[in-house]
Amino acid sequence: MKAVIALLVGVGLWQAAVLVLDMPPFILPGPARTAAALWENRALLANHGVITLTEVLLGLTLGVGLGGLTALLLAAMPRVAAVLGPILVFSQAVPVFALAPVFTLWFGYGLGSKVAMALLIIYFPVTSAFLDGLRATPAPWVDQARIMGASPRRILWCVRMPAALPALLSGLRLAAVYAPIGAIIGEWVGASRGLGYLMLLANGRAKIDLMFAAILVVAAMAIGLHRAVDTLARGMEARRLR
Repeated sequence: MKAVIALLVGVGLWQAAVLVLDMPPFILPGPARTAAALWENRALLANHGVITLTEVLLGLTLGVGLGGLTALLLAAMPRVAAVLGPILVFSQAVPVFALAPVFTLWFGYGLGSKVAMALLIIYFPVTSAFLDGLRATPAPWVDQARIMGASPRRILWCVRMPAALPALLSGLRLAAVYAPIGAIIGEWVGASRGLGYLMLLANGRAKIDLMFAAILVVAAMAIGLHRAVDTLARGMEARRLR
């Protein structure tokens, strides 16, 4: 119910902006015109949407896996963390738009460069959130495990990882929202398929209603991924508390 209310409020504000600003449709199309374009081009949007969704899911899977492994490595090896930590921060200091042409040059105009962009955007939030959770394990839990004779590896897997699960799930929620951004940026730089490519194509042909329709599909994709990850996270948290 809250989602429906939020949607209605958003559409109302959109329509109000169209009426108040009195902009022509080729600059700011209204909700009705955009909805018509969405329906008329549903097959086209679906075809390009499948490509973008594939890029997002691959980037999300690889980014979460690589980020989780990196966090475990840094938590288990503090000396390595001291060296790699600044490198991770530097990787996020470079604007993604600057790296997109480089990835296109390295991985081509196909799927690889878009997956790499999505992975890059996802990787740091997942690594950072999981690593913070591993480092924030309550000291009494670790001390008790040591008293019982647990090895550092055993403590990491059986004590620190379960304790860091909420932090990891928080990182996953952020990753689900960020993943489409990386894929779209990659498609803007160089692609022949995907919703990002369709946005540029529609903009170049002054089909702004189609461009807005593609934006709505991307937004719906991000919201759907976030809801799916949130449902999965809630289920895992419920099992953890049993």
